[in-house]
Amino acid sequence: MFSVTVRDHMMIAHSFRGEVFGPAQRLHGATFVVDATFRRADLDADGIVVDIGRATEQLRAVLGELSYRNLDEEPAFAGVNTTTEVLARTVADRLADRVHAGDLGDGARGLAGITVTLHESHVAWASYERPL
Repeated sequence: MFSVTVRDHMMIAHSFRGEVFGPAQRLHGATFVVDATFRRADLDADGIVVDIGRATEQLRAVLGELSYRNLDEEPAFAGVNTTTEVLARTVADRLADRVHAGDLGDGARGLAGITVTLHESHVAWASYERPL
């Protein structure tokens, strides 16, 4: 399996519901380094997994929909704790939608899957992996 990873970051505000979250139940900010890994069994006709420029642009666009926002106020997250895991799935699903729409080019239609990893810090991160 071949893979290509692109990286960007996002800054958000949110709060959590539930005693398990302790002080994070209050509104707070978070900055995530975000890695999106695109996978495929064989390279395309150009010898690549995905166009890195397009992958970078689309990751930036998806993160732009979330950055500098209070996620508690976003209708897409109503009633949802926007944990690192939930946000990793959200980014992966939105990237998958863009692959299917052709935004990463025709060659990207041969991708097998995407993994998105959100790094909360240098010692903690969460990932979500999905097929395409």
